Amino acid sequence: MRRLSSRKIDYSALADFRYEIRRYLNFGYQAARRKGVEPQQYQALLAIKGLRPELPPTVGLLAEEMQIEHHTAVELSGRLERNGWISRMRSARDRRVVLLQLTRRGERLLESLSILHRRELQLVGPRLVEALRLAISHGRRARKARTSVPRASANPS
Repeated sequence: MRRLSSRKIDYSALADFRYEIRRYLNFGYQAARRKGVEPQQYQALLAIKGLRPELPPTVGLLAEEMQIEHHTAVELSGRLERNGWISRMRSARDRRVVLLQLTRRGERLLESLSILHRRELQLVGPRLVEALRLAISHGRRARKARTSVPRASANPS
């Protein structure tokens, strides 16, 4: 078995990449909460809407997409339904399967949050890409020190 040498690992580059990811995720959490949505609820709406067309939008698939337990996906979909963002219905083929569909209200909410997230990605995307490139490259590369990056406003005026 081949052993990895810590000399080949650029810990600073890995830390920078995780930092950039956390910054983007933190932006998303704040943007969602400003819209009155919990971050996990936004992520669930996005997961449902973003499924490939050939995949049925089931509670089980939502659990897989979000990497959560099935019972957690059941509870989450219940909260989304109570807020009027999705509808749940039993499959005609298999009554054990619950299908999920965004409502118009859910579609509007998802679109408004996704626009904010895309703007933020346009700002921080190059930093994320560069941080990833450095994290996966072999050997140490010169990189810029972390600096503040202008952020897209989660609440544009």
